[in-house]
Amino acid sequence: MTATATVRVMSPEEIAARAGGETPYLLWPERSTHFAEREMRLRQLANAHPMREFLLFAADLAHAQQAALARFPAVRLPDHDLLDQAASRLAPPIPAIDWSRDPQWIAQLRELLRELPASIPEATRETIARVEAAPDDWIEAQADCLLAGVTHGLDLAAAPLIAAALQVYFTRLLLSVQSGASSRGQPFGRIEDETVCPCCASKPVASVVRASGELLGQRYLQCSLCSLQWHMVRIKCAHCLSTQSIAYQSLQRADDEPDTEAAAAASAHAEVCDGCGHYLKIFHADRDPHVDAVADDLASITLDLLVSESGSRRHGVNLMLLFGDPEPEPPDPGAA
Repeated sequence: MTATATVRVMSPEEIAARAGGETPYLLWPERSTHFAEREMRLRQLANAHPMREFLLFAADLAHAQQAALARFPAVRLPDHDLLDQAASRLAPPIPAIDWSRDPQWIAQLRELLRELPASIPEATRETIARVEAAPDDWIEAQADCLLAGVTHGLDLAAAPLIAAALQVYFTRLLLSVQSGASSRGQPFGRIEDETVCPCCASKPVASVVRASGELLGQRYLQCSLCSLQWHMVRIKCAHCLSTQSIAYQSLQRADDEPDTEAAAAASAHAEVCDGCGHYLKIFHADRDPHVDAVADDLASITLDLLVSESGSRRHGVNLMLLFGDPEPEPPDPGAA
């Protein structure tokens, strides 16, 4: 007689319960390398990619973001009472939409723009000049639109520039609050709505399945704004949290497809929920250890087009590439 073994497959709920005690819930961006690693990934993906020029522009932005994060001055932080209140309500302590932004972020935006290379296309240089010269209140209004996910009134050409500075600012906030944590307890943790960032309540850009150590096989959603990553079990809709009717779509490589685009596509899937009609991309670091959620999301825009054809809507957002109706340019600051 041959011995047999019974293998029981755990439900997503059981996986979640076990993961809560064994897997770190949060992963933090590294201040000294975060945007630099994104820059390197973007330059790698840009090679022979149909969106080469845009990916290289995004890489230049990431380079300037790393420099901005390194020099970013001290900014106003939430006090202990605010952090305690947020924790008691299971709410994000620095909600992006409601947070009163330190004016310093606009000064850093202009510094960031001045660091962009002169070799970028003329149309982009013109947009940079417009944003540099724009009044602070126009920039703040654009930031409000970006953070609220409103495209009406948003200057789509200027949006990646403003978003880049907002990402640096909120990443600075995140890391400053975390580094100042004391015996009062961890300032960030699980919140009531696990579909958004536990720090700033922004949507994720995508999710990444990790490939090393205790994180092997674990899926983390990455915030589109502050870059905090939070754990969510796999085979679970990041929009409605359903564990039913989950399917995956991916791109197949054509014979004439460049190797770099094929590499990006090989690590990317869209996790689609037939129940709520939403999807979120999932990237696999076990297939490509250099995966970066923002960079790989930009390089796999074709997958978004494929999935949207079936009527599915994206749960996440990439602030480096937004779509909508074009809006009029801001008024000339020098006009009477």
